[in-house]
Amino acid sequence: MFKKKPTKLRVLFIDQKNDFVSQMAEHFANKLYPDAYDVYSAGPEKDFIDCEMISALYQNGEDLRRQVSKDFKDRDYLREDEDYDLVIYLEKATFDEWASRTPWKGKQILAPMRTREEFEATDDLELYEEYLKSMEEVKGWVEVNMKDPEALQSLVSA
Repeated sequence: MFKKKPTKLRVLFIDQKNDFVSQMAEHFANKLYPDAYDVYSAGPEKDFIDCEMISALYQNGEDLRRQVSKDFKDRDYLREDEDYDLVIYLEKATFDEWASRTPWKGKQILAPMRTREEFEATDDLELYEEYLKSMEEVKGWVEVNMKDPEALQSLVSA
């Protein structure tokens, strides 16, 4: 007899420009839990992915060089049906603006992460260290909260 493959939860990570923490969250969720989730990321706007972030993470064994910034209308990289089980906002301001008018059917989670505006770096080394702190924060959140798909759903806030 064939075992039925468990259904993966469809998750969309969001930050304003899909150029920073949502890219890291997508990367770590795909890397750590490929059998549990179909993972996407986007933002109301798209921009270039933060090159200094990519470099800092690459120097620490995390390769985000193939990641692409996407806005909500990007059909080359997002689901055509806009059907996500969970939409996870990683910035409170973006959640406040979009949660009540989201086009997605999925339940929403607010999981605010550090923003670049919160960095206190005064030189290149300190900037590098700020990126590593953000990487550890995002990776830690993904490791802890996405380990159990049922427990993740208990974080739904909207």
